Amino acid sequence: MMSRLPLYLTRFRREEDGNATVEFAFYFTVFFLILAAGIEIAVLNLRHTMLERGVDLVTREIRLSTGHVPAYSEVKAVICAQSVMGDCEANLRLEMRQVDPRNFEVLPHDADCQNAEETPRPVRTFEAGQDNELMLIRACLKFKPILPTTALGKALTKDDSGYSQLIVNSAFVQEPR
Repeated sequence: MMSRLPLYLTRFRREEDGNATVEFAFYFTVFFLILAAGIEIAVLNLRHTMLERGVDLVTREIRLSTGHVPAYSEVKAVICAQSVMGDCEANLRLEMRQVDPRNFEVLPHDADCQNAEETPRPVRTFEAGQDNELMLIRACLKFKPILPTTALGKALTKDDSGYSQLIVNSAFVQEPR
């Protein structure tokens, strides 16, 4: 039996009839994973772009309307309306504060993020500025990846509930009245 094994293996290697099931299964898996990673990165970029657009539009409104102190809920609603993302209001957290340009202090490195499944907690800092003050604003949006088991979905940092986060920072100066 053992003496015939090399003969069988040689004959099997030389055979060219049959179909390409093995090759199809291998290449299909590879191409599907590449396609899935492409979809995930496209949706991630779209979410980030829309969030950044919403923050830019709301900072423009805040910057030009000195004297009117916007409420946290108003700013959050405008960002979510402009960014057109599902469940934005429940998963978006904002921070805004005035900074001295001569003694600059950045916002804390750990962003204040919260998803809808966590218990609500108070807003960290949300201050309205006065004329000619430099303001920093940060928005943190929690989202669930579309395909969390693919390579990119696994690479994203997630919390206990499976949410990843997008953070957008912006700085602006309040216009004088």
